[in-house]
Amino acid sequence: DIIGGRSAAYEKELKKAKDIATQEMIAQAQSLGGNAVIAVDIDYETISSGSGNMLMVAVSGTAVVVE
Repeated sequence: DIIGGRSAAYEKELKKAKDIATQEMIAQAQSLGGNAVIAVDIDYETISSGSGNMLMVAVSGTAVVVE
């Protein structure tokens, strides 16, 4: 965890947030009757405040039915 280098702690939290957002997108697609998701887009944001940083991950895609 050094400045200018890779942060293992940050990468771990980023992967965890991405996995949660992706699973939520898949669950939503299934609830709509889809069995696949296409055109997936992942956006990352770090929101800073006086008390610390918050990581935001947004995942979007289109639910489809593949036969």
